[in-house]
Amino acid sequence: MTTLDEYRAGFLEEPGYLDYGSVGPISKTVQEELYAHADLFARARFGSLAQLGHSDERVRVAASDLTGFPADQIVFQPSTTQGLMQAIFGITGDVLVSPAEFPSLPVAVQRAAEALHVVNPVWLETDHGKVTPSEIREQLTDAVTAVAVSLVDARTGYVADLDGIRQVIGDRLLIVDAIQGFGVVDAPFEVADVVATGGQKWVRAGWGTGFLALSERALGHITPVFSGWTGTDLFEPWDAVPPYARTAKAFTVSNPDRVAQACLASALEEVAAVGVAEISAAVADAAARVIDLADEYGIAVASPRAENERAGIVVLEPEPESLTKLTASLHNHGVTARTRGGGVRLSAHAGTTEETLGMLRGALTSYASAY
Repeated sequence: MTTLDEYRAGFLEEPGYLDYGSVGPISKTVQEELYAHADLFARARFGSLAQLGHSDERVRVAASDLTGFPADQIVFQPSTTQGLMQAIFGITGDVLVSPAEFPSLPVAVQRAAEALHVVNPVWLETDHGKVTPSEIREQLTDAVTAVAVSLVDARTGYVADLDGIRQVIGDRLLIVDAIQGFGVVDAPFEVADVVATGGQKWVRAGWGTGFLALSERALGHITPVFSGWTGTDLFEPWDAVPPYARTAKAFTVSNPDRVAQACLASALEEVAAVGVAEISAAVADAAARVIDLADEYGIAVASPRAENERAGIVVLEPEPESLTKLTASLHNHGVTARTRGGGVRLSAHAGTTEETLGMLRGALTSYASAY
């Protein structure tokens, strides 16, 4: 087991960082893994490179521990988007998805429709981007074979009710883009059929890391359209083209980045050692501190306040004429945040320090005094 304090000690970023929703600076654990494998790869001591081959099983087992999916139903992917496209291009029928989701989902569905003509996007109407079971129930049709949703909405910070969605969609495929909450939201992934995530945000594993998890139902209904030579049951399929594997392995194109696999595995193992529930509670506390500061300085909070509806994302929505002032104040005080669509997104993690919150307070003080 790893304690929460030990986990927090692995946050190496300088104070003021509140943009995990964009990218999480790699952890100390991942940095050490990266250095070790880079050295191994550079030296290539006799017999040593064989160790890199163990990274694939290691990362699948680590992902299995956090999702509940069997390891042979998980496959490494270099990004959330690539995992989603692997799954969505293999679906037939209507896919219910909100156009307000992060572009990975709606673009994948639309491109699959344009290219293959066997899948059709059905655009879900939502209340300011929040995908809820009731909205899905009202807009379901018999032609809908799959529902796609983000675990955490990138713009609003809203956490989807996966249990509730599963209850209303029945045996249709449930596809989850999990990247904005994976590792910090204690979600019931077992109710999903497809879980795709990257490791570069809240897991802090760096770019080029991710995985795709598929349920038995998904494996039975989704055709691996982009299945390369590594997607068969043979080690190297020379001289003849065998059928694709009947496991998640089919959803591969070529050999993966073994170093990236090791980095993701180490990050996932660390999360499991601490416990997602404990990390989630720490993230919720950090986000609550940010909300309290916004309230103290009279800045509207557009993201959910209820703890069960939010994770680490807090969206501030000042008056339109004040947005530039707020952005400038954060910049001048060294606070890293994301400004988009009339709001400022602050993303707090379990390792967010008192010094960082103090810098945020200083920025908000300067902003308030600018009037």
